[in-house]
Amino acid sequence: MEKVTGIVLAGGQGRRMGGVDKGLQPLRGRPMAAWVIERLAPQVDEILVNANQNAEAYAHFGYRVVPDSLDGFAGPLAGLHAGLQAASHPLAVTAPCDSPFLPLDLVVRLHASLGSNELAVAKTGDQPHPVFALVRRAVLPHLEHFLAEGGRKIDAWYATLAVVEVSFDDQADAFRNINTLDELKNA
Repeated sequence: MEKVTGIVLAGGQGRRMGGVDKGLQPLRGRPMAAWVIERLAPQVDEILVNANQNAEAYAHFGYRVVPDSLDGFAGPLAGLHAGLQAASHPLAVTAPCDSPFLPLDLVVRLHASLGSNELAVAKTGDQPHPVFALVRRAVLPHLEHFLAEGGRKIDAWYATLAVVEVSFDDQADAFRNINTLDELKNA
């Protein structure tokens, strides 16, 4: 298998959680991002953390922190863009910092279906999970053009690529993300 860079997406503002940095919120005594990194790191050859605030706190996890190069918290595509710019390997996988239960076989299953496609995205039922995707680093110029034209919606960008959706119906709960303080308390 080609080498893979893991990109933990922690660049958001956490608006639905009251403006706190979601990745640093404690879940069972550890920051949520720590749970994501623990599950993703064994699956990849390199980890990058995309964060636009609290870089020092994220650096304590022991991995390189890369901020968006676009202004204004431009969303997960900006995080992917920053990660692809910094990635050392031909493939990159993304996982959000607020999904601490991600599958332990995420990368191998996405890779098994990637084939000649540019991107493989996880889905459960009819619901794709666009922030859980394996992407070829070679799409970086295409992504840069999309962003330069004002594109910000991840689904709209995916629609311009050769994409395969990969079923994870056997692990639907693994894609649960924690967006609010109530969801965090219940997790």
